[in-house]
This record gives sequence, C-alpha cells and structure tokens, in this order.
Amino acid sequence: MRIAIDAMGGDNAPGEIIAGALESIELLGDKDELILVGPQDVVAPQLPSSKSRKAAISVVDAQEVIEMDEPPVESLRKKRKSSIAVMAKMAKLHQADAVISAGNTGACVAAFQMRMRNLPGVNRPGIAVVFPTFEGPVTICDVGANINCKPINLYQYGAMARMYLKHLYGVENPRVGLMSIGQEDAKGNEMVKKARELIKSDPNMNFVGNIEGRDIFEGICDVAVCDGFVGNVILKLTEGLVDGLFKAIKHELMGEKLRLAMKFKPVISRIYKKYDYNEYGGALLLGINGTALICHGSSRARTIKNAIMASKRFHIEKINDKIIEYLSRTSIRTEDEQAN
Repeated sequence: MRIAIDAMGGDNAPGEIIAGALESIELLGDKDELILVGPQDVVAPQLPSSKSRKAAISVVDAQEVIEMDEPPVESLRKKRKSSIAVMAKMAKLHQADAVISAGNTGACVAAFQMRMRNLPGVNRPGIAVVFPTFEGPVTICDVGANINCKPINLYQYGAMARMYLKHLYGVENPRVGLMSIGQEDAKGNEMVKKARELIKSDPNMNFVGNIEGRDIFEGICDVAVCDGFVGNVILKLTEGLVDGLFKAIKHELMGEKLRLAMKFKPVISRIYKKYDYNEYGGALLLGINGTALICHGSSRARTIKNAIMASKRFHIEKINDKIIEYLSRTSIRTEDEQAN
C-alpha cells in the first residue's frame, strides 16, 4: 500500500510529521511505501541514510505550502504545486492509495473532493471523528467538511458512519442519533426536522431519534449526525474540556502529598491516553473515492504514526465498497438530493 503524507501540514511540520512517518515504518509490511510530499530540499535531508528505510520511504517534491489561515479554494487555485494539491493529484492518478494531512482542513476537503471525486450515491463528504467514551466509541459526522448541509447530507453521514463504525470497530448494529436541541420530534431547525424524517424512513438505520450534546457520552448512540459547524464546535469544546479537566486534576494532586500524587500518576496517564486524540490519528473523510485522513493541526509524531496505521485498516477493510453497497440498497430520493 502506498500512503502519501503531507510533510508540510500542521503547526509542527515538517519535523513531527517526518518523525511520525519514520516511527510507523516498523509497523508496516514489506510491500508498504510511505511517500512524504513537500519541498525536496527541506524533507530529504531529515531522512535517515539507512538503506532499509530508503526502500520504504520516498519524497515527492512540492515546493509550495498552503498555510492554515489561507482561504482554501483560492489557495488551491494559486498554489498548484502545494503539498496538498500535489498529494490529491497523486491519489487521482492512482499513485497513492491513501493521503494524510494535518494541514488546512478546508483545502484538504476541497482538493480531495475535486481530485478523488465522491463515491457513487454520495452528495457531500463528511469528516468522521471517533470519540472514546466510557460506554464505547462514538463516531461523529460531520465535524467540519460541510457547514451548509442539506437533509440528504445528514442522512448519508449517518449511513456512512454506521458502515465505518461497524466494519472498523466491530459495533454490530450501530445506533444513529441526530444532534438537536432536544430529544422531542418537534425540536430543531427545519433542516434537522427534514433529516429526521429521511433517517427514520430507512428501516436499516437503527435510528434512536434526536440526541443532545450530553447524550454522546452517555451510551445513547454509537453514531452522532450533525452538520460540520455543530460538529466542529463539539469537537473543539470536548478537546478543551478534556485538557482543562486533566490540568485541574493534576493541580489538585500536586497540592497533596508528593507520595499520593505519584501513586495516582499511572492511573491519570492511562485515562489521559484513552481520551487523547493523538491515539486515534486522523479523522477520515468519508464519502470520497479513496482513503483520506485529516489530522489535527497540532499533530505530533504519535498522531501521524497512528493516522498511517488507521489509513491502512480503512483501506484493507474496503469500507468504501460497503458504503456504496449500503447506499445502493436504499431508494431515498429527495429534492435536496437532486439539487445538490
């Protein structure tokens, strides 16, 4: 499998990105290849001279970089030799089986959708993030790919996320919940109400109805469906809450006797690791004709290493084929779908 990685994406590029790629080599097979995409004169000197590693990792030159604060579509138009644009073109030409970036999310979504195209039956791709909870993994889709959703998009996010969770995480019949401001049928804006009717009309969806933000962590659903605006707010709020909570716990423990604090240290470390986004690598862009992971902008080497392994699992399990098969069995057609 050939995995292309944006060496210049994220706040800690290229150092942490390259380090993550190198760390993953020992976990990959002999037929796997990592392709670092970025300026040759910047990336190549940071690779080790070992012959065994040279066989497993290569560099594709891309002299331009799309910064995190640049407008996505305009940047792709102006910077055709950027690492994100070059990587997306590689996927289109079947020169890479998977693409990974911690760079500008909007640029990644636009480039991958434009070059790799959507899966048959999919109107818009969605970014799916797996939230670890005490009750088990919960997949939220979308968390930032599409902030102007139509009801059909939300229905398809639910269908795609179900296939992802079922076949990659072993949840046999994932329960789907629709994010709203209340569990009652009448709650939510017009888009949510229409999406609810679409999801309900699919007898295979295992729909549990409207859910609220707190329900994500209470075992009520396995998949939470929402538009990209709401999903991104949930994602960033949760990350901040987890970091703040662990800082508060650490502060309180350090205020006690050192012996007590040291006794709790391994427990806190285990819990933090379980809820640390770095452990899950990147978020899959579901709905495109290929394998693409978008990582957190502050990704470290461990994040990239885990994203590489996640991309391989997604590719091997042929999740896209399962999504196509599921959507082809449904006969849901709406005005929203035709207009998209």
